[in-house]
Amino acid sequence: MKVLMFGWEFPPHITGGLGTACYGMTKGLVKHDVEVIFVVPKAYGDESEEAVRLVNASDVAVDLSTEESKHYWDRVQYMEIGSNIIPYVGPEEFSKMTGEYIHSSENFKSKVFAQKYEFSGKYGLNLMEEVARYALIGSSIATQYEFDVIHAHDWLTYSAGVAAKETTGKPLVVHMHATEFDRSGENINTDVYEIERNGMMKADRVITVSNLTRNIVIERYGIDPEKVITVHNAVEPVDKVDGEQYQKQVKEKVVTFLGRITFQKGPEYFVEAAKKILKRDQNVRFVMAGSGDLLNKMVLRVAQLRIGDKFHFTGFLKGDDVDKMFAMSDVFVMPSISEPFGIVPLEAMRSNVPVVISKQSGVAEVLKHAIKVDFWDIDGLADAIYGLCHYEALSKTFIKYGKEEVDSLKWEKAAKSIKEVYDSVYIKTI
Repeated sequence: MKVLMFGWEFPPHITGGLGTACYGMTKGLVKHDVEVIFVVPKAYGDESEEAVRLVNASDVAVDLSTEESKHYWDRVQYMEIGSNIIPYVGPEEFSKMTGEYIHSSENFKSKVFAQKYEFSGKYGLNLMEEVARYALIGSSIATQYEFDVIHAHDWLTYSAGVAAKETTGKPLVVHMHATEFDRSGENINTDVYEIERNGMMKADRVITVSNLTRNIVIERYGIDPEKVITVHNAVEPVDKVDGEQYQKQVKEKVVTFLGRITFQKGPEYFVEAAKKILKRDQNVRFVMAGSGDLLNKMVLRVAQLRIGDKFHFTGFLKGDDVDKMFAMSDVFVMPSISEPFGIVPLEAMRSNVPVVISKQSGVAEVLKHAIKVDFWDIDGLADAIYGLCHYEALSKTFIKYGKEEVDSLKWEKAAKSIKEVYDSVYIKTI
């Protein structure tokens, strides 16, 4: 079976969990005899192609004089929208855009309609322009390759997937890694919501990364439960990190938050719990690794609480730096307000770090050997962290059984379930 897959990022050029998940997924699919043509907005030339054939959308020319292109674009809205719905983007990277523009192929002169278009592949100022171009290119790419099923990841690529389906008649599977409700709470951007809903409505199957997300898709988007399938994420095995080389240089326990510093991830609860713990014990250091629109607010709050001498901000980490951070950590914390899944706790556990996660996370559905608390329960969060830092028997138990548990959560197993989803729609088209 051959799959045309639309993504937004691919290792080593990633800014969040989406690229990591796509990489593990494609490697798993290869083991089930699935060939993947993976399309990204911009390829840099150093991506791993051991499991995929990578297509650089920046190299794809579009002939806008064709009736096919005009017909597609006349039914597409192109919009500029506020940064609150843009994943992975901080205020220093994105100036808020206002207004809404609806254009047709007869009067729209944007460079989106240039024959060739150079994508940045980022989550920055021109994101919606790039999403619009990507949708247009989805239709063109679909005519250039042979494939059986289309697979689109998250709202950024849904329109490209729909365009490919409408051009070829091939079945479409969309993958919901995070909904607009996860990113923005109840203050959603209705335009992005409609992109998500339209993609799922037109898809033959919707894959969600957890039952938590599945319920949101069904209840908040009105998607038929019969076509929504949960496939939990997994984690890639990693070469053993040299713990001696990356030993922490401080005597205190190290507690780590690693993720986007945004509303969704609940960083403020981590800071408030840190203050409570430091009132009881000064021999603990806290690390907030990541970037995001709440970073400045968190730095200010740490200063207000007068815990700056015990609190460290590292900025965004990826690749080996993540493994090095875990090698120096005694506890990992993910206090997410709404986490569709959450791969990072699995990465921590495979590095022998015990974890505290929120009950409002998809990964809580598959993990037994993790301490789970409500994200808003700062006292419970502080007690859990304190216990893992101070009771060696407790920590060792979670490390031992957690490592065994996460080692069984392989992408090969998740990919088998995804292949079954492909089979269910492919058989219908034969």
